[in-house]
Amino acid sequence: MDTTKIKNILIKNTKYGLILIAGLFLGWLIFGGSDNHDATPEHGHTHEQATGQLWTCAMHPQIKQDKAGKCPLCGMDLIPLKTSGKAEGAIDPNAIQLSEEAAALANVQTTRVSRQNPVKEIQLYGTIQADERLSQSQTSHVNGRIEKLFVSFTGESVGQGQTIAIIYSPELLNAQQELLEAGKMQATQPALVQAAREKLRLWKLSDEQIVEIEQSKNVSPLIEVKANTSGIVVSKKVNQGDYVNQGSVLFDIAGLSQIWAMFDAYETDLPFLKTGDKITFTLQAIPGRMFTGNISFIDPVLDKTT
Repeated sequence: MDTTKIKNILIKNTKYGLILIAGLFLGWLIFGGSDNHDATPEHGHTHEQATGQLWTCAMHPQIKQDKAGKCPLCGMDLIPLKTSGKAEGAIDPNAIQLSEEAAALANVQTTRVSRQNPVKEIQLYGTIQADERLSQSQTSHVNGRIEKLFVSFTGESVGQGQTIAIIYSPELLNAQQELLEAGKMQATQPALVQAAREKLRLWKLSDEQIVEIEQSKNVSPLIEVKANTSGIVVSKKVNQGDYVNQGSVLFDIAGLSQIWAMFDAYETDLPFLKTGDKITFTLQAIPGRMFTGNISFIDPVLDKTT
């Protein structure tokens, strides 16, 4: 009986031992790999430290920090700085490298290096002015009084040869009388006749008018002032009844068949401007329309005020 009891005890202990061994084996299977799992984050953390992840600002790429945060300049959230992750392609620590999103936010534009003729677009402001080569001053050729004006306001159009004023001149009357007196002595003193005629020519009387005076024997103190050119009256200097001297300016007339576009350029722009360059400009008076031309003249004198 004692032997049987001992045998039962051994069998029971053997079962418990097997259960214990099985439990230990299952525990090893379940928890035995925890060390490897724990090692993985440590390895990843070590790798992250080795790669040196940096953070930068999309608006201020010169800012670099080793952790996320705010930009000290603008307060924006820092973004990860792109790294190559390869030893052979390691990024220069002084270089600035942005992700596509960061480059888009910073509005960074790049281009390939190539050999080209440099082209610079310059924006200038200017005004439209009359061509000085087509501008003339209408003057009086005799001393006298303005008897009548046919141009009464600035901006009026005149045509070449148009009568624009009539002047009363006693000197003109005397010169015509001298011509008639010299004509009486033409046979003996022809030089006097030529001198009298030349004097009237200097006062802008035509040969037809001089011949008419000689033939009709009629003299007049009135002389018509005719426009030397066609254009627009840009300045009116006299009024009806004014006394004028020989050479006095009556009107300034500008021909507008061709005009100038005058632009103001700074001294720093001059190296990029040369005669013959093509320009495109717009006018506030004609919005939406583009005009083109070429630079015909660059003033060699700089404006001290600008």
